[in-house]
Amino acid sequence: MADVEESKRGIVYLVGAGPGDPGLLTVRGRDLLATCDAIATDALANPAIVTAARLANPNVEVHDVGKRGGDSASSSQDEIDALLVRLGREGKRVVRLKGGDPLVFGRGSEEAQALARAGVAFELVPGVTAGVAAPAYAGIPVTHRGVATSVTFVTGHEDPAKPETQTDWAALARSGGTIVLYMGVKTLPRIAGALVAGGMSPDTPAASIQWGTHARQRTVTATVSTLAEAISREGLTAPVITIVGEVVALREEIAWFDKRPLFGKRIVVTRASAQATGLRDALAELGADVVELPAMRIEPVGRDVLTASLGRLAEVDWVVFTSQNAVRIVWDALRATGGDARAFAKAKIACVGKSTSDALLACGLVADVVPERFVAEGVLESMTSRDDVRNARVLYLAAEGARDVLPNGLRALGCDVDVVHVYRSVSDGAGAETLRAALADGSLDAVTFASASAVRGFVNVVGEELARAVPAISIGPVTSDAVRAAGITLGAEASEASVAALVEATQTFVTSQ
Repeated sequence: MADVEESKRGIVYLVGAGPGDPGLLTVRGRDLLATCDAIATDALANPAIVTAARLANPNVEVHDVGKRGGDSASSSQDEIDALLVRLGREGKRVVRLKGGDPLVFGRGSEEAQALARAGVAFELVPGVTAGVAAPAYAGIPVTHRGVATSVTFVTGHEDPAKPETQTDWAALARSGGTIVLYMGVKTLPRIAGALVAGGMSPDTPAASIQWGTHARQRTVTATVSTLAEAISREGLTAPVITIVGEVVALREEIAWFDKRPLFGKRIVVTRASAQATGLRDALAELGADVVELPAMRIEPVGRDVLTASLGRLAEVDWVVFTSQNAVRIVWDALRATGGDARAFAKAKIACVGKSTSDALLACGLVADVVPERFVAEGVLESMTSRDDVRNARVLYLAAEGARDVLPNGLRALGCDVDVVHVYRSVSDGAGAETLRAALADGSLDAVTFASASAVRGFVNVVGEELARAVPAISIGPVTSDAVRAAGITLGAEASEASVAALVEATQTFVTSQ
């Protein structure tokens, strides 16, 4: 009885992660990942989904229980079932994250049965299945008026040459609808033979899609009788979705995913973790395969000194912010003491660039000075031209190791400058092995840098030799100087210090190579 009572406090959510693109995760799945106690993730679930869940839910425990063919260390289904039951009985809210839809060739129903037998509460959360999404991203609708009015999903694991089979291949061949095969690379020659033997024309259009909806998606088109040879020639391996039917011919007209300007390009994003999302998403939107290495991690410092300085804001004439990191940390410190935007009522505000001014605006603060040149020299020039800066009291909020150009220039104007270091950038090696391998095999097209500290962090993580293996795109002149000092080829520099300009410079450079 005690076990039953304890199990009632826990629940396991069998969540479909979608086929690969994190944007196809359902809202219900995202919300559960942000609030659960544990995640048991499948091998086909995009790791970026779990990474995002960790950021939203830092204390979540993660169990990698993916089954990988030929890997003896992979979890067996019995082990996965036992883990889910144990976590549920411990009273935890558990997300079992499964690629695609958990009930379409995903063993979700088997796991639900195991939980039901154990008396553990569960919920089934459908996901976007690869059999629909991968063809859609390849420009192939699984049904189309006047072409195909039915679609059949079939597991390609079942060999039609077996004495007994659950699939009537001859009936499928005569159906006239679309056939979608899951996981059928090895058995495709025999399946194609069975379909043709059952009456399907050998010239029926067919396509195979590897890593559907991922930035590395590859699509091969042929006919049902020649597709197996084509995917062997092109080197496609699992995971692959295969589509057989007249709808494949529509790809020539409505393909879109692989027509984007950066499709097939691999670009490294090295911004600090909290800032990488906008840059990563913008590049991914253009089709890039983004390799994300948070080369630097932001750590707050000197909280007591900062709190004391914020308590004296009424005595300050100017507050200078050097980055959106500084804005975020200062705002958090202010709110922790019960303060809000009114604390800045008597002070004017200067900041280095548009991203910083946007971060201020999100806090209800409008910057009085935003220079045309998004560097310290630009801020100094803009402030020098004003008649309310000389001999002013200035609170300068910056990172440890920041250049002293601005505070020294303000002191030359007679200002009383209080420099408060609010954060430091720390090298973060997360994902370093993946990045080193990509650098070593020459599969990367560019690396983006949004600060000089990111350049130093990148070199520290991958080493000087590998760091020079790929050209860099820089957000501005100071960062460009750091790139050159590291011996890295500078491919391009953004026209201004903003994410949009960095993306534009990256696209222009990469597509011209």
